[in-house]
Amino acid sequence: MPDQTTPRPGAKQPPPHDPFEDFPPPAPSTALRVVVADDNPVVRAGLTALLSGREDITVVAEAADGRQAYEAALAHHPDVILLDVRMPGVDGLSALPHLVQIAPVVMLTYSRESEIVHEALRLGAGGYLVHGEFTADQLVDAVRNIKNGRAHFTPTAADALVARLRQTKEGSATAHNYTPHQPKSPLISAKRLSQLQPVVAQSDKSRFHLSAREAEIMDLIASGMNNQQIAATCFISEKTVKNHINRIFAKLHSTSRAEAAAKWLGVT
Repeated sequence: MPDQTTPRPGAKQPPPHDPFEDFPPPAPSTALRVVVADDNPVVRAGLTALLSGREDITVVAEAADGRQAYEAALAHHPDVILLDVRMPGVDGLSALPHLVQIAPVVMLTYSRESEIVHEALRLGAGGYLVHGEFTADQLVDAVRNIKNGRAHFTPTAADALVARLRQTKEGSATAHNYTPHQPKSPLISAKRLSQLQPVVAQSDKSRFHLSAREAEIMDLIASGMNNQQIAATCFISEKTVKNHINRIFAKLHSTSRAEAAAKWLGVT
């Protein structure tokens, strides 16, 4: 009796089994590409760690000022740019008109003045988030939604915008000294952008006479860290952190972390 497993002569042979056919092909990458621009390295590192921890978001570059943000945007073609206002060299508002022609921009800053909020929107920002007024999940949602044209504002920014619009409507807007850079052409070279002058005065931190360690801790406070996080970052005890903060508050003539951060960053 012929073997049942032996194929008959001339019978069509089945294709060999592919051991990998049960595995689905890799899905194309759809992660949102983000550039983070902030002159504070602690803030940049925190934002990068937060956003990169999400499966659908990747930080492709960091920048310390507007010129670097522009160069990074040209090199990486991000989906979203997070941009601080006050930065040395080329500040955020000077770079903003050029960045929005490359990707949607969300202002992510401690600056909450109504004039700056209004000017950022006039120059094309798709949202305005003030540090300390949003959770990590809300920031992630803003990054995801801004690509689709949905604007995001934290409460202070929204209030500042409404107040500004009301003043304009009533014809009683107060005079101010803010004079933003007005570019004559849409996209300028990185060399030309690097020559632009800052439009917002920077905080002269040296006037507070903080020690190097106190300045480091003050930067961490301004980035939103609590005492426990600061202690872990600086490898010191929480008691030592508290002692440093007491001296910092005395030198900055402040009674709260928010007040100290505002003075330190030149917001007040």
